Amino acid sequence: MQSSLQPTLIQNLWPQKSRHVQIAQVVMGSLLVALAAQVTIPLPFSPVPITGQTFAVLLAAALLGGRGGAAALLLYLAEGAVGLPVFAGGLGGPAVLLGPTAGYLYGFVVAAFVVGRLCERGWDRRPRSAAAAMLLGNAIIYGFGLPWLATFVGVENVLTLGLLPFIPGDLFKLALAALSLPLSWKLLAKNG
Repeated sequence: MQSSLQPTLIQNLWPQKSRHVQIAQVVMGSLLVALAAQVTIPLPFSPVPITGQTFAVLLAAALLGGRGGAAALLLYLAEGAVGLPVFAGGLGGPAVLLGPTAGYLYGFVVAAFVVGRLCERGWDRRPRSAAAAMLLGNAIIYGFGLPWLATFVGVENVLTLGLLPFIPGDLFKLALAALSLPLSWKLLAKNG
């Protein structure tokens, strides 16, 4: 099974496999998500803000692969748990990991692993399969986030507060990733 995995885009650009390089890549992935979390648009009717996090999670996964992507997201959660202001709106601390958006945060780790594994199998090299990988990653994030959010806002309100307002932005981010990843591979191949 391991032999069917291919190097990710970042592994092709930065092929050294030393432990130091792997750690640096994981740290950069966690910082990418932390920076994207600061691009926040609060919604007055929902405890879930619009952020750039999901795009950064899926991009980090595509670049780092399954294990690297999941490690970056585990590091991100650990940074937030100890109080670093890495979560949406500059929040940090264990309370966020128990609050209304915690399910989405936990879903990031699983989504990063799955999307990263798919990209290691070449799904990020063509627009259609890249879009499918990103869509699956988003579905995983919602699969964790919505049930958790429902315990705070009620089952009857969860789709209105935790899913429907985010679909247009998610579709835009999905299209952006589905076009930019295969284009990046073409540019890499062209430039040797």
